[in-house]
Amino acid sequence: MTYLPNDSYDSYRAVDLEARAASASPYELVLVLMDGLLDELARARGHIEHKRYQQKGASLEKCMNILNGLNGALDEENGGEVVQGLARLYEYCIYRLSDVSVTLSLEGLDEVVNLLGTLREGWEGVSAARK
Repeated sequence: MTYLPNDSYDSYRAVDLEARAASASPYELVLVLMDGLLDELARARGHIEHKRYQQKGASLEKCMNILNGLNGALDEENGGEVVQGLARLYEYCIYRLSDVSVTLSLEGLDEVVNLLGTLREGWEGVSAARK
């Protein structure tokens, strides 16, 4: 089996992500972002487990940036309670990831992964219902 160096793999992932995002509906775009977020959370876990603290910080920062982007894209004027709930959930996940960055708590990281995994399932259902 051939393995790509990290830079090549990252370049491949970036091109794949750009292609998926360019052809995605708004709901599919949220799913693409959620998938990227969950992948990065898994990397952050590996960095914590292997005591790669600088990489852990970069991974958690990427995750918080994605969450901030998702939160910022919410239509607060027209979204009602659902949007308010999503905003609170995104803010809570950012808070927990900030705490994980300091405490290195895998339990805190797992909590965020579980919350976002459930949320991703909901977005997947909305996307499927829209087709």
